[in-house]
Formats: sequence, structure tokens, C-alpha cells
Amino acid sequence: MNASVDRVRDALADLIKAALISDDGRSLAFRQAAAEKLAALAADPPRADAVRIDGAWTLAVQAAEAPELQPEEGRVNLTLPRSAPFALEELTNADFDVDRAVETIRKSASTG
Repeated sequence: MNASVDRVRDALADLIKAALISDDGRSLAFRQAAAEKLAALAADPPRADAVRIDGAWTLAVQAAEAPELQPEEGRVNLTLPRSAPFALEELTNADFDVDRAVETIRKSASTG
């Protein structure tokens, strides 16, 4: 894996965690962490040929669904989509809306 994929994965994982976590305070902390990582991506965007967004998304889902977080994941029973709901260009846009992204993740998930 390369550093660009790691950076995108980490930002996406925080967005996913914010969508999954039931506790509003913890969700806010993940939103803030995602916002910081997304700002760093916007300031120094990875090359599009260096990141396969669906691959970074898959890695982010795995990170966000870590066993230690499962007890906190009670917002809704989610099955996250296999494809990223965002393009790399969106994530690296300085105007990317974290709150809207969290809602997009929640809405794009299948509920069980």
C-alpha cells in the first residue's frame, strides 16, 4: 500500500465511524478527525493514478468495522456499499461537507 492510499483510507474510515457510532459525542470526534484529514488531503491532494478510491473505501470499511468499535455501533445495522460513495476529486475539495458525507454513508448503506 502507498501513503496516498493510507491517507484517503484514514479519512474515509473516520467518516464511516462517524456514521456507525451511536454516541453523538464520539461521532462528533470522528467527524472532526475526518475533517482534519480531509483538509490535509485538500492541501496536498494525492495523484488520481496513485489511489483507487474503491480500494481505499474497502480498506476504510475494514478499519471502521474493527471488533473493538462494534459495541458502539448502534446507530443502525449497516451493510456498507462495496463502491465508494465519493470520488477522490470530491474528497480533496476544500469545500467537502463532512456532515453531508456522514449522512450519505448512512443513506447509502443497506439496513438489516
